[in-house]
Amino acid sequence: MKSITIKGSKRESVGKVATKALRNAGMVPCVIYGGDKPMHFSAPELAFKKLVYTPNVYTATINVDGQEIAAILQDIQFHPVTDRIIHVDFYQLFDDKEVTMNIPVKLTGTSPGVLNGGSLRFTNRKLKVKALPANLPDFISADISKLKIGHKLVITSLFNDDYTFMHPDNTVVVQVRTSRNASADLGDDEEEETTEEGAAEETTATE
Repeated sequence: MKSITIKGSKRESVGKVATKALRNAGMVPCVIYGGDKPMHFSAPELAFKKLVYTPNVYTATINVDGQEIAAILQDIQFHPVTDRIIHVDFYQLFDDKEVTMNIPVKLTGTSPGVLNGGSLRFTNRKLKVKALPANLPDFISADISKLKIGHKLVITSLFNDDYTFMHPDNTVVVQVRTSRNASADLGDDEEEETTEEGAAEETTATE
C-alpha cells in the first residue's frame, strides 16, 4: 500500500489554550496510539489533504522531529460549521502485527446483465480487511464480467491469502438487478432460437 509522509512537531502542551493556538495557526493537533504510550504532535492542515480528501487509502509515515513512525488513520474530527480538520488520531503500525482497514473495491470487466438492460447495484464500495501492514492492498479487485441479470458477487468470490475479510461470507458486494427496460437475460442466439421455435409451433397449429 502506498504511503504519504506527514511532517510534524511534538506538542509540549496539550491543554485547551495550546490546542486553540495551534488551530488558529493552521495546525492540527494529532495523537498516535498503539505504541508504548500515546504521542502528541501537530502538523499543518494542508499536510492531510492527500490522506483525507481522496477515495484512495494510504498508510502514513509520520515524521515527528526526525523520528519516523508508520501509522494508519484511525479517526478524524471536522469543525461542524467550517468542515476544517480539528483533530486526527493515528494508530501505529508494526510489521508483525495485523491491522484492520477499510479498502476500496474496484470493479473490473463488463457485466453481460448490464448490457442486457440490468441495473448494477454496487452495495459495498469499501470492505474491511485484516492483514499485516505489508499485505494491505491499495484496492480489492471485483470481476463482474460473468454477472447476468439476477446474479450477485459475494465475499467468498474475493478471498485472498494475504488478508482476511471482516464480513460474513454471504455479504453482497455487487449485483445486477432487473430494471424496467431490461431484456430477458438470454444471449442473442438463444433469444432468436426461442423466437423461431415459437413461430414454428404457431405455424403447425395453424395448419
